[in-house]
Amino acid sequence: MAEKALIAMSGGVDSSAAALLMQQAGYECAGATMHLFDNPDAGISKEKTCCSLSDVQDAKLVCARLGMLHYVFNFSDRFREKVMQRFAYCYENGMTPNPCIDCNRYLKFDAMVQRMHEMEFDCIVTGHYAQIVYDETCGRYLLKKAADPDKDQSYVLYSLTQEQLRVTRFPLGGFRKSEIRAIAEKHGLVTARKKESQDICFVPDGDYAGFLERFTGRQFPCGDFTDTDGNRLGTHHGIIHYTIGQRRGLGISAGHPLYVCGIDPTENRVILGENAALFSDRLTADDVNLISVPDLTTPMRVAAKIRYRHKEQPALAWMKDGVLFVQFDVPQRAVTCGQAVVLYQGDTVVGGGTIRSANF
Repeated sequence: MAEKALIAMSGGVDSSAAALLMQQAGYECAGATMHLFDNPDAGISKEKTCCSLSDVQDAKLVCARLGMLHYVFNFSDRFREKVMQRFAYCYENGMTPNPCIDCNRYLKFDAMVQRMHEMEFDCIVTGHYAQIVYDETCGRYLLKKAADPDKDQSYVLYSLTQEQLRVTRFPLGGFRKSEIRAIAEKHGLVTARKKESQDICFVPDGDYAGFLERFTGRQFPCGDFTDTDGNRLGTHHGIIHYTIGQRRGLGISAGHPLYVCGIDPTENRVILGENAALFSDRLTADDVNLISVPDLTTPMRVAAKIRYRHKEQPALAWMKDGVLFVQFDVPQRAVTCGQAVVLYQGDTVVGGGTIRSANF
């Protein structure tokens, strides 16, 4: 009897091709699209987001083409709590979040996996570019980079647990994006040439401050720009408008470039400094998930990545009392609280956590 696979379908080419490839591999497949939020909640038009009605329709059309059932799961309450509210909390407290990581963690690989079990499917499938292998030597499932380095998404998947890795399939992990589009086109899938969305789904216009004011019902007051010694330099327009490393839009006239080096929500201050002030050779992180190893009590040489597009950097990593410590060989620019640090050994994800400080 064929194994049953539940395909998480966003209405894009990647998840459409994932469904096709799983079907070709002999799985009994059904598609499922998550309804994550109502557009008025985010103050956006229904045609500007990956959660639009047209995307649901595209997923349904692909399932019809492949002879699969299609479901729509309403996870809007969970999405609001675990993604949108966390996003707002971070900005209100001077951090810069990555909501795609939270969506993967709490929706795609928590709520969706739970629904998969309830419906008695054997595995969950997504269109992520990453690979999962089982290492018999250490008895653990490993998360590895995709074959296409330009599309690798292992960074945003570091929170996957051993149980989630066991029941997850990433059929695109060994392909390049161009190959996936060709496969979709060859099989007449309506999503074959569909453009990718690069925006946060609930902030498609990129106006984070506007979203936060609508979502929280708050106006974020102006405050002081100060230098690193506490001297007042001018007035900022509310801390939600700024992130570490920012140079543009400060409205400060100085004889040299200034950058956001710190955000102090308690004093409602934005701290400015020269580029050199942005560099740190260390960080701490919490909310840690380890994949390739059961613990990090012994320091380990790793390559650490502090942003999605950041080039991995050599470092030493260890844990104590639930806190992850990372010491870089070379200082890194703009270590940002709220972002994820993800550790690698070669193409294997060791684990990761949420950055809380650029110091020990």
